[in-house]
Amino acid sequence: MDIVKALLKEFESEFNTTKKFLALVPTDHFDWAPHEKSMKMKSLASHIAELPSWVSLAITADGLDFATAPYEEKKILNNDDLLMLLEESYASGKSELEKVNPEILNNQWILRNGDQILGDLTKYEMIRIAFSQTTHHRAQLGVYLRLLDIPIPGSYGPSADDQSFSAQLNLF
Repeated sequence: MDIVKALLKEFESEFNTTKKFLALVPTDHFDWAPHEKSMKMKSLASHIAELPSWVSLAITADGLDFATAPYEEKKILNNDDLLMLLEESYASGKSELEKVNPEILNNQWILRNGDQILGDLTKYEMIRIAFSQTTHHRAQLGVYLRLLDIPIPGSYGPSADDQSFSAQLNLF
């Protein structure tokens, strides 16, 4: 199995699905959250849009230390900004993945906050986490959209709002 080819195919599929969800984010609800412990809509959506760039980070760096590189939310003013961030993040991750030497995917990648190790992973595992985080947070966004009565697109098949099954399962 060509692992890079498989990752690229999955990456593209997740990008296309994510784009459908992010296009639906209502800018007039950017400051809305379903619960006081929940992220605001804009923060959640911008985080989802930047996650594809973590593929590039996994390949080009040996880790990330939040103590020396604290998280800064991207400036998003509207849906165009949100979709542009997604496109740029995906292009960055895809570019690095297309040229990666598969042998380095077994190299160590450390996620930390100063002395606290949050994850001792391989580069491959970090790429998989980036994919999983995208799916996880996109599902959260789907709940936000549902609570606002915004129809949900299909992800891996039809949704209650989108019964079409065309070109939805393009991973296999």
